[in-house]
Amino acid sequence: MVARDKRLLIDRRTFIKAAGLPFLASLAPRSLYALERTDAVFASAFRDRNGSYGVATVSEAGEIIDRLVLPARAHGMATSRATGVTVAFARRPGTFFMAFDPARQREPIVMHTPENRHFYGHGQFSPDGSILYASENDFDRNRGVIGLYDARDGFRRIGEYDARGIGTHDMTVSDDGRMIIIANGGIETHPDFGRTKLNIDTMEPSLVLLDAATGRLIQKHGLAKDLSQLSTRHVDLGNDGRIWFACQYEGPRNAMPPLVGHFSKGDDLRFIDLPEETTARLANYVGAIAVNRRDGIIGLTSPNGNATVMLDEKSGRVVNETMLREAAGVAAAAKGIVTSSYDGQFAAKTSAVAWDQHIVRLAG
Repeated sequence: MVARDKRLLIDRRTFIKAAGLPFLASLAPRSLYALERTDAVFASAFRDRNGSYGVATVSEAGEIIDRLVLPARAHGMATSRATGVTVAFARRPGTFFMAFDPARQREPIVMHTPENRHFYGHGQFSPDGSILYASENDFDRNRGVIGLYDARDGFRRIGEYDARGIGTHDMTVSDDGRMIIIANGGIETHPDFGRTKLNIDTMEPSLVLLDAATGRLIQKHGLAKDLSQLSTRHVDLGNDGRIWFACQYEGPRNAMPPLVGHFSKGDDLRFIDLPEETTARLANYVGAIAVNRRDGIIGLTSPNGNATVMLDEKSGRVVNETMLREAAGVAAAAKGIVTSSYDGQFAAKTSAVAWDQHIVRLAG
């Protein structure tokens, strides 16, 4: 326990030291107090009550520390532990991302996709922070791609990889930086039709591993025909190379397909056999997933089911279920899991904002 507490204290001190005196001096006393007390710092996009959009840094207790204005609604987040730079991605079919320093040591950078692309709302940095990978839609050719952006050169777009699927949504990068892990939701969309799903009867969901250096296909898992309407949407890394994924079902409402599973490089997909009441509680829609690798816990949220669910990573057993109205984001906390909601709740604190669907942990 002493070693753990010391590590948390060092992380908190490191974040405060990196922020610098000008940033700390700019905070309101309440925000500074929240920063000094927290064991972890997070970021999430939000909509304010006046209808404007932004991204906030938040304490583990749910107290807003700082805010930045966004040009439009954002969705997912990515952060580089090597550089501290964090990115907020536009909600599909948006075309911008904003890269910013939570400590405000650098001015934010707003980048846009090429004309025939839009973002799917997710991305991830390489471990050294030099490359930002982003999930994108090549809508003229109906294929997902992974855009590559040089984070050391103003986030200049330097290329793309074929994601080997459509409806490319969430993605992450292996700890060693060698693999890109992609959840292709299988749903065709086109900005001319907004967020309308154009191929529900012919969906092609898949989970894909690419070589991060070349874009070469390492592994692709399609879903069985009876699960073709199970959109593979979100992923996170677990222990021992295990990749966890969460799904949203686009088929009949009374069906109860599996919604969560895992796989590793070289292995087949394995779905978790959740209790029937848990599957019903998730309402065929897992909106976000996060793994606390230290504690061995998987966190799930369902805005449709107004629920959060925690699983034991080793066994897949349900360890906790909680009602949370309009449950949205989930992230690994210093201990356990922290969640947010569309109606302003983050951990035990409610603020006058609507949190978006995802949280990223910055420090702690």
